Amino acid sequence: MEYLDLLMFAALMGCILLGFPVSFSIAGVAIIFGYIGWATDAMNIGLMGAFGQRVFGTLTNDVLIAIPLFVVMGVILERSRIAEDLLHTMGRLFGQLRGGLGISVVLVGALLAASTGIVGATVIAMGMIALPTMLRTGYSPKLASGLVCTAGTLGQIIPPSTLLIILSDVMSSAYQQAQYEQGKFTIETISVGQIFAGALIPGLTLVAIYILYILLRGVFRPDDMPPVQSDDGRPNAGEIFRAILPPVLLIIAVLGAILGGIATPTEAASVGAIGAILMAGVRQGANRKLVLLGTASLLILAVMAGIAPVRFQRSDLTGFDYALGVVYVILAITGVCAILACLRQAWKSDILKPALTSTMSVTSMIFATILTASMFSLVFIGLGGEDHVAEILEAMPGGPTGALLFCMALIFILGFFLDFVEITVILLPLIAPGLIMMGHDPVWLAILIAINLQTSFLTPPFGFSLFYLRSAAPPEITTGQIYKGVVPFIALQVFGIFVIWLWPSLARWLPSVVF
Repeated sequence: MEYLDLLMFAALMGCILLGFPVSFSIAGVAIIFGYIGWATDAMNIGLMGAFGQRVFGTLTNDVLIAIPLFVVMGVILERSRIAEDLLHTMGRLFGQLRGGLGISVVLVGALLAASTGIVGATVIAMGMIALPTMLRTGYSPKLASGLVCTAGTLGQIIPPSTLLIILSDVMSSAYQQAQYEQGKFTIETISVGQIFAGALIPGLTLVAIYILYILLRGVFRPDDMPPVQSDDGRPNAGEIFRAILPPVLLIIAVLGAILGGIATPTEAASVGAIGAILMAGVRQGANRKLVLLGTASLLILAVMAGIAPVRFQRSDLTGFDYALGVVYVILAITGVCAILACLRQAWKSDILKPALTSTMSVTSMIFATILTASMFSLVFIGLGGEDHVAEILEAMPGGPTGALLFCMALIFILGFFLDFVEITVILLPLIAPGLIMMGHDPVWLAILIAINLQTSFLTPPFGFSLFYLRSAAPPEITTGQIYKGVVPFIALQVFGIFVIWLWPSLARWLPSVVF
């Protein structure tokens, strides 16, 4: 019974590999081993009473509210065909270079990552739009498949992303736990904004690594990526501006609000969702003048309400205050009218209902995994698993560096079989406190783990990007070509991890400046 906790982890892996639904597997294994531990006196069953408090804490967590808002923002942008315009324009801009179409796919992936953060939507969109173009041009099927899969995964490391939101919550709890165990009474925390700021430069570093690889491969293996001969010619400045402006505006609105300290991540996510609805409405034929007027009204209202707030319930208001309040009400009504017009147009264009359905499905999956993982970790700790993990980390040769290498290798291997959500909410709460107590910076550690988890989208046999592309790829692309195509990009991701490891300032500098 001494190793019942490790047997529990192995049982979970077995259930998932057998094809059982992940959330049911996590909860079922936790319940079974909880009763086994109770029957063998290896665990106090009264510990399960804390599960209700954990569920309540998860459902009232302000940080996690941002997840469905970011998801709906990404899904609406993907369905409104903004990504298609961006891909077509960037392909015309860079396509005449050798490897230029591949560069455009990476750059579009980065822009979509920073404006949507949804891997599935990005991979499917580029698989349907860019992949056939690359194949017609003469690109190697393996290279084209690898490029699309890899560019789509940038949505997990370039903020905003659901991975970074979940990871920031887990790392913040681990950081506080480590400080408690060190006997500190003045507890520091980690915010989503710090993780977003820490991930921005490493995410762009990965983009630069991919582009450099494409250019070098174009030199040494030119037949893999011939230039594009487009009948449309190069786009003019107006076409480039119209294609890039929507995602760039959304990036500025969301990330600018968070990094500038103007809004919390949840508030910024709501701004992003409304911005996506307004852009989709204009795209689908809503009254452009009304949308522009409503957008301007909402921006003015946001700025003025911060500078000169008016509260009608106060008894000391002057006539000027009442007049200003009336102006605010008019601005709010104008903004609401624009939003309603865009929602109506999105409903008529059959965008809104599928977007909301997809958002509910993704959000339900994420929260079901988080809640059941909370039960799993509760039983695992009750069986003494936390002590075993600490003993394993302390026994690693090489001290803190050896322990971190072991954990990164473990996360990489688990990425072949488990989803990033499962690894984040099951494994990280067990290993992160120990690594932080060994002296590793929590923000830098979070970014290293985020890039490692991003790799799990590419690693066969269960990489999600591989499945997304398989569903959208033309029939002439085989599953074997997709698997082989991502291998060099997996190596590039590992190289990116070591770059961030060797130069920690890439992840530390921006959070230290902004926060």
